[in-house]
Amino acid sequence: MSNQLIINATESGCRIALLKDRGVSEYHIEEDNNQFTVGDIYLGRVSKVDQGLNASFIDIGYEKDAFLHYLDLGPQIKSLQKFVRVVQNSKQTSGLSDFKMEKDINKLGKINQVLSRNQQVLVQVVKEPISTKGPRLSCELSIAGRYLILVPFSSAVSISKRISNADERKRLQRLLTSIKPANFGVIIRTAAENKSVADLDKDLRSLIEKWDKGIKKLQNAKPREKVIGEISRASSMLRDMLNESFESIVTDDEIIYDEVKQYIKTIAPDKEKIVKHYSGKVPLFENLGIEKQLKSLFGKSVSLPGGGYLIIEHTEALHVIDVNSGNKSNIEKDQENTALHVNINAAKEIARQLRLRDMGGIIVVDFIDMKKAENKKLLYTTMKEEMKSERSKYTILPLTKFGLMQITRQRVRPEMNIKTQETCPTCNGTGKINASIMLSDEVESNLNYLVTKQNEKDIKVKLHPYLYAYFTNGFPSIRMNWLFKYGKWIKLQKDSSLPLTTFKFVRNNDEEINLKA
Repeated sequence: MSNQLIINATESGCRIALLKDRGVSEYHIEEDNNQFTVGDIYLGRVSKVDQGLNASFIDIGYEKDAFLHYLDLGPQIKSLQKFVRVVQNSKQTSGLSDFKMEKDINKLGKINQVLSRNQQVLVQVVKEPISTKGPRLSCELSIAGRYLILVPFSSAVSISKRISNADERKRLQRLLTSIKPANFGVIIRTAAENKSVADLDKDLRSLIEKWDKGIKKLQNAKPREKVIGEISRASSMLRDMLNESFESIVTDDEIIYDEVKQYIKTIAPDKEKIVKHYSGKVPLFENLGIEKQLKSLFGKSVSLPGGGYLIIEHTEALHVIDVNSGNKSNIEKDQENTALHVNINAAKEIARQLRLRDMGGIIVVDFIDMKKAENKKLLYTTMKEEMKSERSKYTILPLTKFGLMQITRQRVRPEMNIKTQETCPTCNGTGKINASIMLSDEVESNLNYLVTKQNEKDIKVKLHPYLYAYFTNGFPSIRMNWLFKYGKWIKLQKDSSLPLTTFKFVRNNDEEINLKA
């Protein structure tokens, strides 16, 4: 399976698409104004202690206070508090190696025994703001690297369950126990399997260096200030997923190109050549067919290969997915085989949709009823197999006697959603439009104004493929008539992301031209 990471720069940030065998597998939007990313570590201030919830509300600069439950304090919260006081008061620190740890707190304790109003506390974002809720926090700090996760105020060495080889687990356990500093724990990630001592040591040193830089910043930090920041979404995906199957990383932005190339050079120098800068005239997502895929994948109805379709509904409490056979029922010999084949295809697509939309919470799937127990077992096994590459925590329960499958999936970011139903730009949703033939006159009027009044030299028009065909087909075409009239060739560019009757005038550098009022 080949992987490609495509990064498209936008006015407010960037769009990131992960392609597996040219099909969109994951899609993310990273906005420049998003300050509260999972993994960020802040110096927060306790604004309220709620004994009824056994939790506190922490001010880290978001419009709503973040939530910190007692169980998320971690057993070593007292050591963390003591360390923060030492760093802030002495304005110097020798790190954790010589730090004397405090006793663990009681697991069944109360929040007011640990935290009080206006107290400063070092916290980490574990769940981004979603809907009307503020961020979810934890005091069990961790810093993720490519092979390891560094856990301050701990001494444990844990190994990913996906590393199943007993000898390799012993090797990694012995190795990391011998090289990790005192008062630091380590979680060994799946990517560390069969890696050399040098690779693991390099990753560990970089994580400790990141921690030390954060502590230096903590010395003079004010409440609500970020102490340690997570890397960008694109870089974090590369950190977690980069392997031999990656064919290319393509971006249309020079700054992102330099950032990603530098990061790849740091973590995997042999992969530096796969980073490419796209400078084509056609928009990057449009050129690779991603725009069209997104429109078809994020709708309420999602088609399945070979027939059948899914209906995906989102309620306040849960997600509901209904599996339908569609025209598939005419292909198989009997109803049981029809149901099995559609269900298997549906399971594969559902696993993809969960990652693509970042759906979380409770998901209930209504599969087509099957009578044979072995077919139900095969469907359950298929779903578990398709979810193996899932990075979020999840649970899958076997089919109930009603043919329902229940899935829970952890969500740490707002659910991804793309509007696939557009308000008609002509009628603005009223259902009544002016004659569509007027569109040609509108384009002609604006073009005439730009050429004769504003004296624009290089003009390009971005429009829907249907409009492109309307202006370019035939002899002489409308565009050719423009050449005779204005004495210059007007460039037209297809852009399927635009609504049918919308168009944009841009210069050659893609700067949009303001039209007359």
